[in-house]
Amino acid sequence: MPVSVHQVRAEHHHAPLGIGEDRPRISWQVTADPQWEQRGYQLEITRSEVDIHTVASHEQVLVAWPSEPLHSRERATVRVRVFGADDRQSDWSEPLIIEAGLLDPMDWRAIPVGPDWSEDAESDERRPALVRREFRLDAELASARLYATAHGLYEVELNGRRVGDEALAPGWTVYPRRLRYQTYDVTELLRPGANAIGSWLGDGWYRGRLGWRGGFRNLFGHDLGLIAQLELTFTDGRTKIISTDHTWRAARSPILHAGNYDGEAYDAREEWPGWSEPGFDDSAWSWVKPGQRDPRTLVAPDGPPVRCTEEIKPLAVLTTPSGKQVLDFGQNFVGRIRIRVTGPRGHKLSLRTAEVMQQGEIYTRPLREAKSTDTYILAGSDREEWEPRFTFHGFRYAEVIGWPGDLGAAVAAGDVIGRVYHSDLERTGSFDCSNPMLTQLHRNVVWGMRGNFVDVPTDCPQRDERVGWTGDIQIFAPTAADLYDVSGFLRSWLKDLAIDQLPDGTVPWYVPVIPAHATWTPIRPGAAWGDVAVLTPWLLYQRYGDAQILRDQYASAKSWVDLIDRLAGPDHLWDKGFQLGDWLDPDAPPQDPADGKTDKYLVATAYFAHSTATLAKIAETIGEAADADHYRGLAQQVRQAFCTEYVITDGDRLRMSSDAQTAYALAIGFDLLPDESSKDAAGVRLAELVAKADNRISTGFVGTPLVSDALSGTGQLDTAYRLLLETECPSWLYAVTQGATTVWERWDSLLPDGTVNPGTMTSFNHYALGAVADWMHRVLAGLDVIEPGYRKISFRPQPGGGLSWAQARLVTPYGPAGIRWQLDDRQLQVELDVPTGSSGVVQLPGQQPQQVGSGHHRLTCRLD
Repeated sequence: MPVSVHQVRAEHHHAPLGIGEDRPRISWQVTADPQWEQRGYQLEITRSEVDIHTVASHEQVLVAWPSEPLHSRERATVRVRVFGADDRQSDWSEPLIIEAGLLDPMDWRAIPVGPDWSEDAESDERRPALVRREFRLDAELASARLYATAHGLYEVELNGRRVGDEALAPGWTVYPRRLRYQTYDVTELLRPGANAIGSWLGDGWYRGRLGWRGGFRNLFGHDLGLIAQLELTFTDGRTKIISTDHTWRAARSPILHAGNYDGEAYDAREEWPGWSEPGFDDSAWSWVKPGQRDPRTLVAPDGPPVRCTEEIKPLAVLTTPSGKQVLDFGQNFVGRIRIRVTGPRGHKLSLRTAEVMQQGEIYTRPLREAKSTDTYILAGSDREEWEPRFTFHGFRYAEVIGWPGDLGAAVAAGDVIGRVYHSDLERTGSFDCSNPMLTQLHRNVVWGMRGNFVDVPTDCPQRDERVGWTGDIQIFAPTAADLYDVSGFLRSWLKDLAIDQLPDGTVPWYVPVIPAHATWTPIRPGAAWGDVAVLTPWLLYQRYGDAQILRDQYASAKSWVDLIDRLAGPDHLWDKGFQLGDWLDPDAPPQDPADGKTDKYLVATAYFAHSTATLAKIAETIGEAADADHYRGLAQQVRQAFCTEYVITDGDRLRMSSDAQTAYALAIGFDLLPDESSKDAAGVRLAELVAKADNRISTGFVGTPLVSDALSGTGQLDTAYRLLLETECPSWLYAVTQGATTVWERWDSLLPDGTVNPGTMTSFNHYALGAVADWMHRVLAGLDVIEPGYRKISFRPQPGGGLSWAQARLVTPYGPAGIRWQLDDRQLQVELDVPTGSSGVVQLPGQQPQQVGSGHHRLTCRLD
């Protein structure tokens, strides 16, 4: 097999146009004969001249930029060639074109421009604006770049055509400190002579309603404003910049109002035909109102934008007992509905979305105060097409009011389509097995992640919340990394976390911070939630091999642990203050989800120990030796305090002071017990508790990601499978038996009698409890990381539960890795794929571990 290089990448970017790094690290994958090893590489970097750098190294992930830093707007072409110990070398890779964005604040000329009219700042029905201007091209164009962002949301058009395909741009960040801009190659959209540029504007997260119990408006500003800079380069070398300034004009758009929670209303009668094309008469438009923006706060994206990634046709048109027509899309998803419709001018139709139905009607109580309704008023044209721009909904069902004509025929003709929106992450992982219910559970986890990774990792996509809860992503991040490349997405969010972190180290409950009712404001430290500052950077390092994120987040992580150390005091027990504990324990009352069986302070002290031990590893990895020694010692002291306070031993018997599944899962999973025999004893008691509960789950947010590993890691694999495969409520598969297509917020969001849980906090799309999918990948299928970035991979299948086969695959930074096992009459057959640049450690049941190199491997063993 010839050696070849492919998948060359700059940093974590999938499309390195307008990147924010001036020294982007380079990664690549290699395909070669089994056992072939890279001994060196060459990077060819072409800028004004060709520069070739030869490096003797086996590294191929995030290697240092060897050339001079990139300047703003500069393009560089990168090719990679590798060679091995046998002197065989690859051909040059396909070229990767990298282009820097605007790296210097002085590059920016654009200022925010928006409407200059009075409006009610507290209203949810403020009218969004259109802004535009014209310009001329009187020379031959070589290239054109548009750098754009907004106060609010934006969609730009050039000469009547949409620029890009992003949705909800520029996304949600801590706007006063970090506002992302996007870079577009618009060369093909321009023409000689007259041209026009314009943009739609919408409220979005910037000034739209955020939060529950009525929420808050204008959290980041009252204004709407486009910030855009169109940079033209002509073939004769001259340049020209068209930027947003006082010369632009504004008008009310056909969007009557738009908000994340309530939906969008659009009056097609008030459209401005040709408004983004040259020659349009904008004399009736007003001049814009210029605003202000510190260009030092404008940053290039780290991760991908939100896009439409799939379209779904309704499965059925239902008629409810009250005579309403309801579309059933067959899948709970996040997005919008696109319609094509013909009807009389002024006719109004509405689309009201919901996740579930009850008593034959769509059931909107779980939406709380989110109206989740889109309205379209027809212009009376022959055929009108419309999709909301500046909202998103979480739903399976849509009640349609006022459809002109036969709705069923429209659905059959494809005139009503569900469009799925989320951050356009690269799918990297998959799982499948012989049990269809487990496969459906995994599918539900994937859909739940898709629906809640909408620019930030949210808690639910349907109600008046949708905020970046820190505890939820701390729990789910390992599973997220099993499924998608979340390196850039979570890197960006963690930057905002560090900004929003209080000076004393307190990590907010959700990022970006919004005010809320007294439970969450003022911000107080909480275990499991605040620990995201330590545990998620470490997880990203393990999965992607990027130590830079540890350096970037180190001050934030250290500040959090130091805060808890101060709060715990000399006895090293975090046993005071507000805590959520094992949130949403299934035995907690519907209206008091923090009232779980496990002592909240046991949970807090366990996390204190675990984060401190993890911080010591981070410090050691990035060369902070003194800190590493300090935090190792502190972690041991906390561990001892935990054992003294919460672990009760009596001979061979071991009990936790809270005799609950989560307590044992924490003690085992965070390695807080005195020795291995204690750990095994805790596993025995945990298995007894699972059996006592008839194999039903008895953990909330904290215990759920840990309980399966705690069982399988202490010799209780059969119990772990019984827990996984239980179908009675509460269990993972209970929701599957109820027809769920996503993971629920509560184990019993839908009660066995078919009614919705009475708790006001009830979502049917909430990824946290789907964290068990990580165990399914690592233990059930047997694919896990040993060395950061999957430089060394564990292949350790642990069959059980009556499964006859299972498989998992993951595109690692080095390339695709995979495992498939099949059990036939106690004979276990295993197939492995190890990417070039990685190695593996295989451990089959009852056998000693063995090392394997890259390539495809087949192994068998007999199960006793």
